[in-house]
Amino acid sequence: MISTADALATLLAAAQPLAQTETLSTFDALNRVLVAEVVSSLDVPPMNTSAMDGYAVRVADLAQGSRRLPVSQRIPAGHAPQPLAAGTAARIFTGASVPPGADAVVMQEQTESADGEVTILHNPKAGEWITAQGADIKKDSVILPVGTRLSPAALGLAASVGCATLTVTRRVKVAVFFTGDELTMPGEPLKPGAIYNSNRFTLTGLLRNLGCEVTDYGIVPDRLDVTRETLRDAAATHDLILTSGGVSVGEEDHVKPAVEAEGRIDMWQIAMKPGKPLAFGAVRRPEGSPGSGEAFFIGLPGNPVSSFVTFLLFVRPFLLRLAGVAHVSPRALSLRADFSQHKADRRNEFLRARVNPAGGLDLFSNQSSAVLTSTVWGDGIIDNPPNHAISAGETVRFIPFTELLY
Repeated sequence: MISTADALATLLAAAQPLAQTETLSTFDALNRVLVAEVVSSLDVPPMNTSAMDGYAVRVADLAQGSRRLPVSQRIPAGHAPQPLAAGTAARIFTGASVPPGADAVVMQEQTESADGEVTILHNPKAGEWITAQGADIKKDSVILPVGTRLSPAALGLAASVGCATLTVTRRVKVAVFFTGDELTMPGEPLKPGAIYNSNRFTLTGLLRNLGCEVTDYGIVPDRLDVTRETLRDAAATHDLILTSGGVSVGEEDHVKPAVEAEGRIDMWQIAMKPGKPLAFGAVRRPEGSPGSGEAFFIGLPGNPVSSFVTFLLFVRPFLLRLAGVAHVSPRALSLRADFSQHKADRRNEFLRARVNPAGGLDLFSNQSSAVLTSTVWGDGIIDNPPNHAISAGETVRFIPFTELLY
């Protein structure tokens, strides 16, 4: 079996960013990946602005003992001010342009106003409550580099320098199907020996979270010929074929031999728990298909927790790298284990846990790969090295689901 680190390195080495790009409205670019850096064409803010509602003044006037000043102008945000006359103050509002000549803003709570004049009750320093031009962004600086996945904040940042459009990688096209004659869709009668197909909902939801263009082929019968036909059809127009189930060694596990017949398997079986039977390879595109070469293939285990965990740890970074994301590793936390697990496993374990009110980690009571409840109960997974028993109070590596689901 291959280690989890080597398995991930193998996948990421194969996942070259897609070459096709598109230009979108900034409104429509959420979670897409930049292929052209965003360079600011202006300073932000583009002028000195007031950080408070108050009065713009000349510090020198106050230093000369002038405490009561006539109010010479009123400056709301979005209006161009006149130069501030010596010996006067300007009524100013948050975000408004500081008038030429003014070098401080006194907040209104430190003033008294009446009859067109204001009394300054505070001795300001030069620059007080003024946000300087370019304090956030300097003209010609790179504010969003290539490979940035565009969050809502990143879209706002692009908009703040006037970007109406952004050039991004096209969506990754993923075909997904599920094998197992025992699988039944919710809403249908559950026959003896059958189970509801939870993986279809989990995996398609995860793919959509990542912004993929998803084709759901549904449940494929446990037959080699049908599996091969589905692989050929999916390979023609997709970047990745993702399956759940059928990659183990049972007589009814047809996915692995079908992929070997239609392409190749480059990696199979990972030293991890849950999720050992994960397969990676490629399927040849049929002659005459729109694309050329191969479509990638990843086969996930059928057990619901195994499928969920292997998607988060391997499929997610693979898809992000295809989309052009520069940094795909989730951030981990070092947290205290408030439990003991005396039995070590020879494989790398990924344990479902959650943060308790004391800031430590509690372990879900049943770590079986069939117990999907643990994935909803938990806040994330503990990355426990092979052959390591956990003692209460020790520090463990915890990866929150917030780092893995999007």
